[in-house]
Amino acid sequence: MDPKVDPRVKLNSDVMKAVESLKYRVTVGDVAAQAGLNVEVAQQGLLALASETQAHLQVSNAGEIAYEFPKNFRGVLRNKYWQLRFQAFLDQVWQVVFYIIRLSFGIMLLLSIALIFIAIFALMIAASSQGGGGNNNNDRRGGGFSFGLSPFNIFYLFDFNYRRGRRRYPNRYSGSGSRSGGRSGGRLSRRGNNASGETGKLNFLEAIFSFLFGDGDPNADLEDRRWQTIGTVINNNRGAVVAEQIAPYLDDLGEGWDKEFEDYMLPVLTRFDGQPEVSPTGEIVYYFPELQVSAIERGKAAVSAYLKETKRKFTAATSDQVMISIGLGSVNLIGAAVLWTMLQDAVIVGGYVAFVQSIFWLLLGYGVAFLGIPLIRYYWMQGRNAKIERRNDERAERATALNRLGPAFQEKLAFAQQFAAQKVLSADEAVYSTETSLQEQEIDKDAQLEADFRRRLEEI
Repeated sequence: MDPKVDPRVKLNSDVMKAVESLKYRVTVGDVAAQAGLNVEVAQQGLLALASETQAHLQVSNAGEIAYEFPKNFRGVLRNKYWQLRFQAFLDQVWQVVFYIIRLSFGIMLLLSIALIFIAIFALMIAASSQGGGGNNNNDRRGGGFSFGLSPFNIFYLFDFNYRRGRRRYPNRYSGSGSRSGGRSGGRLSRRGNNASGETGKLNFLEAIFSFLFGDGDPNADLEDRRWQTIGTVINNNRGAVVAEQIAPYLDDLGEGWDKEFEDYMLPVLTRFDGQPEVSPTGEIVYYFPELQVSAIERGKAAVSAYLKETKRKFTAATSDQVMISIGLGSVNLIGAAVLWTMLQDAVIVGGYVAFVQSIFWLLLGYGVAFLGIPLIRYYWMQGRNAKIERRNDERAERATALNRLGPAFQEKLAFAQQFAAQKVLSADEAVYSTETSLQEQEIDKDAQLEADFRRRLEEI
């Protein structure tokens, strides 16, 4: 491969994962079945990966090929291409950025509430001071009031209260009290950390994002799981199956003649390079030569009776976190309504309140969306879950029907088993390997022939 070409264009991550899970020695059929990949894609991916990681190819007398990869092939690729190192760096950066984005929605809600209620508090102070002072200017304005309080005035009020409390209660603000409070706070902090360290529990800001947008599609990998399971079923049956065994893992089997002639098996044949065979009684069975050659002996793998989709969950947040989120959203809307009413009574506003008034519709829109999005998402999710349940029921019925099929089906299975085979391509049987030179392989081959000849003489 040209070093200037991004290797991700040719290197397939699914192939790499399959190689790792299969202990680094594989055939095309092994990878295709394990990853649920098209046989051609698996072959191209293995060839590309082998050429970039200096893997060894082992060829049998019949021409089957096994690929043996170094266990550190990912490190070899990262050292060879700066693009892969940069991609790994970007993946880490994106995880951090996305986490910050998740937290930002909760922060924005709290900030919106703070902006609204500080503005309300400021307007109340202004109205109180003007009502008590009997300002003639205000009387001439028809009962309105002028207000020019800025955020710095608010902070001054808090600072004034602090200094007044310090004079009235000196012990409360003494150095010893602070140290004592620090020790106590440290103990509380440690207890809090232990409490919040529960596995799988979202913190408050994460819970707000989960309440708003959920936690992703639990069936995002459905197609991968579908083809991986079908590949496992074919392997468990030594590369020869009938359509009824595959039907519980497929959708939309068609109607009428399409279903009768098993047209739904065409994508399976295309992906795994399968071939149909017709029995003397007219039944169709399918076998997959590529999946019948394996690098090592593999027993039957556990597989589910049918492909099951997971229903969408509204949120991973606890019920308490959901109630708090709804409560905060309601407080934000109520506060916005109160602020709007107070702003209508104000004749002149300035400073901080003018700033809040300028972004009022943004704050109100965020509050409406905060409660509206989960509500819409809830009803949308109910519809999606109903469809998921219906598809699961259809697949489960096919799996149940498979166990009720009679003698005709057993004859069909028996015919399919005539094409079942499992060939293990061991390293000892390889007549050629890129791991050693041709001269060394010829010497080894002569030695094997001589040993075989001596063994036969001894048997005579």
